Amino acid sequence: MKTKALKRFLLTLVCTTLTIALGACSGDKAGGDSSQITIGIPQDIEDSLDPHKAVAAGTEEVLFNLYEGLVKPDSNGELQPAVASDFVISEDAATYTFTLRDGVKFHDGSTVTAEDVKYSLDRCADTTNGDPLVAAFSHIKSISILDEKTVEVVLDGPDTSFLAYFDVAIIPASNEDPAGNPIGTGPYKYASRAPQENFVIEKFDDYWGTPANIEHVTFKVCANADSIVMDLQGGSVDMFPRVSPAQAEQLGGNFQILEGTMNLVQAMYLNHAAKPFDDERVRQALCYAVDPQSIIDLLSDGKGTQIGSSMFPAFGKYYMPELNDLYDRDLEKAKALLEEAGYPDGFSFTLTVPSNYQQHVDTAQVIAEQLKEVGVNAEINLIEWESWLSDVYSGRQYEATVVGLDASTLTANALLGRFVSTAHNNFTNFNNADYDAMFEKAAGAVDDEEKTAAFKECERLLAEHAANVYIQDLPQLVVLDKKYGGYEFYPLYVLDVSKLYIVEE
Repeated sequence: MKTKALKRFLLTLVCTTLTIALGACSGDKAGGDSSQITIGIPQDIEDSLDPHKAVAAGTEEVLFNLYEGLVKPDSNGELQPAVASDFVISEDAATYTFTLRDGVKFHDGSTVTAEDVKYSLDRCADTTNGDPLVAAFSHIKSISILDEKTVEVVLDGPDTSFLAYFDVAIIPASNEDPAGNPIGTGPYKYASRAPQENFVIEKFDDYWGTPANIEHVTFKVCANADSIVMDLQGGSVDMFPRVSPAQAEQLGGNFQILEGTMNLVQAMYLNHAAKPFDDERVRQALCYAVDPQSIIDLLSDGKGTQIGSSMFPAFGKYYMPELNDLYDRDLEKAKALLEEAGYPDGFSFTLTVPSNYQQHVDTAQVIAEQLKEVGVNAEINLIEWESWLSDVYSGRQYEATVVGLDASTLTANALLGRFVSTAHNNFTNFNNADYDAMFEKAAGAVDDEEKTAAFKECERLLAEHAANVYIQDLPQLVVLDKKYGGYEFYPLYVLDVSKLYIVEE
């Protein structure tokens, strides 16, 4: 695509209203109490309020404020003791022993016990439905209560990175309905929910740690990306955690624009069980036809970070920038690969995108324009978020999609484990024996250099076999009314409300 054409296309993207919109922010802003904030979110919490069953990043970032594990990440990504006050890892990295913190309260007023901890971990390791609720927990051999303050977890083999998985929520064993009555130990407790409108939480006064500053927080569903600026300017929303550069430019002096990264892998994910994406040559052709840097320049003002595999820069030693150059744009090579695969005239496919994420919609539009240059026609299908979760993620009924995948923990397992052929969350149906063997080697390595090298080889295999068309880790532009302060970026997909405060005038 030539530069002038790209600029005209971008202008069209910015100025054109989406033909499929889910409606503006629902409901009016609550009034009366000055110690409150209303935060816009692009989707309702559709998958589950049960922390062990939630899979959507948007759900998990909200529930971060309600639930805690034995450990939890801080804003540097380092794991800190939470429900546990201390832990010991055996020399062979196969036994993890936790000492529980004194006096930690659940939101219902009960005190956390070793029985609650064992119940929560057992629940995540449950395989009665074929898979554990937390995939890595299939490696747990036993969970034992040593005394009223001590819980021991034994793995089926060494794993030096397993500590990160103990950030799974500790919930009361007595709660028979965690999906309908969420009870955790976090700085906020559940107050109410109006489906497709809002999710309300309140400060938990008996929180064991540093208390939250703001009493009431309303997460307001703003599913129509076109209405976000209007809702901010009109005062019905005080904060929106992810806006586009074009939206940020429209906001006046009452707002601060904070810049970080989204900490996710944005890509055009391909269903390897659907033709023609079962052919590696076709996938490689798409990689050669798409130019990630031009997408970054057009849609992110050059602020995104290009990625060449399923790893983003916050992972430090695991991130491989050299893979970004594996598929430098080469239209002739793309056409030759398509012809070799039996598609000399190209082909058509459906590119399914959740309509509430404007960044992914815009990226899909540019990808579609770029693919036309090699005779490939991408027909964009915008669907609601809940439909994406059920049809694409869970049902695997799609051809290709543009989304961003996050990591719940700063472990390479969290990003790379989903491409193991037997993984329950392998929604791309990637199946490669070399990859499976290398991932198993990485997961079982005790030596850090050996583990790192094996995980990097997994990344290389994903890139070389063109598992997906990788784009970028998007910039995160947070809009926050100037009457609030304290927002902190995390190297994970987290929205920590407890740090926010009202600025004194």
